[in-house]
Amino acid sequence: MPTIDLPHGPTHYEVSGSGAPLVLLHGGFCSAEAMREIGEALAPSYEVHAPERPGHGRTADVEGPFAYSAMVEHTLTYLDALNLPKAHLVGFSDGAITGLLLARDHADRVASLVAIAANLDPSGFVSDEEAAGTMSAEQHQQLTDEYARLSPDGGGHEDVVVGKLVELWKQEPQIAPESLAGVTAPTLVMAADRDMISLEHTALIARSIPRAQLCIVPGAGHLLIRERPQLIATIVREFLAQ
Repeated sequence: MPTIDLPHGPTHYEVSGSGAPLVLLHGGFCSAEAMREIGEALAPSYEVHAPERPGHGRTADVEGPFAYSAMVEHTLTYLDALNLPKAHLVGFSDGAITGLLLARDHADRVASLVAIAANLDPSGFVSDEEAAGTMSAEQHQQLTDEYARLSPDGGGHEDVVVGKLVELWKQEPQIAPESLAGVTAPTLVMAADRDMISLEHTALIARSIPRAQLCIVPGAGHLLIRERPQLIATIVREFLAQ
């Protein structure tokens, strides 16, 4: 996997396929692996980019707390470094929030947006009792094992990354629904029927974006990108074809 030097430090990324550029934005405590099947399904039609943010996958952590503003900046510098004036964005969880902010604040860089399991603020999460059923113990373990296997910081750094993510999720994002009225990119808002983001909150996101489409994936939890990757890829491909 190649590495590119960005202001945040060396960033690992993958590029596959050919066609219009499409960037996969992974979730918190995830890596490019979490969206690999979706990327492989889209690669015959698009040039699929899969960068890994600091503290995730094969990209080393950086000092200081995580912030969505930094994730936006990381994505913009990646686009610039790869000479991508505009790209389709497919984001999951933290990556979907990053995509929403990019579509709102940097409309000229976003050809279209698929926002999967995003939230506008911490109130979008379901209750702790409901959240227990949105991700299995096996899925948690898979993410933990991938972190230990891929991270240049070593498995012992996991607690630092998780701690920074928890603090982020308690406070951010803070996206006013009405601020999304200025999004001009064609947008598909997606979540699972057993997501840790409430269905009402997901519907609010879709209603707040002009002409956005809404899709609820059945039979899946928060990690729907791994539970239903082929279905999601088919939906994304048909959305982009429009």
